[in-house]
Amino acid sequence: MNYLDRRFSIAPMMDWTDRHCRYLHRLLTRRALLFTEMVASAALVHGDAERLLAFSSAEQPVALQLGGSDPQELAAATRLADAAGYTEVNLNVGCPSDRVQSGRFGACLMAEPELVAECVVAMREVTGKPVTVKCRIGIDDQDTEESLDRFADAMVGAGVAAIYVHARKAWLKGLSPKENRTIPPLDYDRVYRLRRRLAPLPVMINGGIETLDAAVDHFEHVDGVMLGRAAYHDPMLLADVDARIFGEPDRSATLETIMGGMRAYAEAELAAEVRINQITRHMLGLANGLPGARRFRQILSTEACRKGAGVEVLDEAMDALDAARRVAVAA
Repeated sequence: MNYLDRRFSIAPMMDWTDRHCRYLHRLLTRRALLFTEMVASAALVHGDAERLLAFSSAEQPVALQLGGSDPQELAAATRLADAAGYTEVNLNVGCPSDRVQSGRFGACLMAEPELVAECVVAMREVTGKPVTVKCRIGIDDQDTEESLDRFADAMVGAGVAAIYVHARKAWLKGLSPKENRTIPPLDYDRVYRLRRRLAPLPVMINGGIETLDAAVDHFEHVDGVMLGRAAYHDPMLLADVDARIFGEPDRSATLETIMGGMRAYAEAELAAEVRINQITRHMLGLANGLPGARRFRQILSTEACRKGAGVEVLDEAMDALDAARRVAVAA
């Protein structure tokens, strides 16, 4: 199995990390491991797998995250992922939403480590790609010391290649998915202890990490970090990942070069009948902190929804920034 560098990854986020988002993130960082949105194994096996698995080779390395709890169905989905060329297949054992629980996957599976282990074994049997798990430190009233160790031991026994841990409990009743991202307290130390216990198995940490400075601090204790909403809402921070995290020469990716790359990408996608707002919705945070950022966001969100809108909205957005910059300089 080829070595996969997981020092920095961008979290799977439902309705956000689609292929257009991942293309943008790849323009910003060549080295970060990207993740798809969670895809239900049943949807892949019984639905439009070609559409659900579509991605550009330019996105690599990219991991597919699956949701499910049926070992054979997950194995079938993993075969499809392997054939599609994904670098890694990840099993979601962390999502707390009611919809996910009703399908018996996500965070509720932390109460069934033996079943998750069966799933991992079945997935590993059909691919030579790494099979990994993303989980929480626990759910509801679980003792996070005993229960997380028991869960992790089951994963190790199943031959999991790595574990990504969101450093919060998930409360399956009484909190919304949004509240589950902020209300349960973060416990980074618990993830650090898990990593020491499982070494040399790679353990990556997720949850509440908002800057590259914070990410670097975690490297003293874990093998990698995973950023989610911070990377999505402030994507330009990713421009420093390759130099800061991976020690590569600074490419000095600028907003202008990123917008130019996305313009070329959008032209090709529009020719394939993709709507421009499906692309621009992921770009709203690119100008954060700059004069004219509000107008930039407005153009990429509102103007991009106009009937017949095309790549000119990207030009208009950049023109708005240039105009605001000139005013700021003259002031």
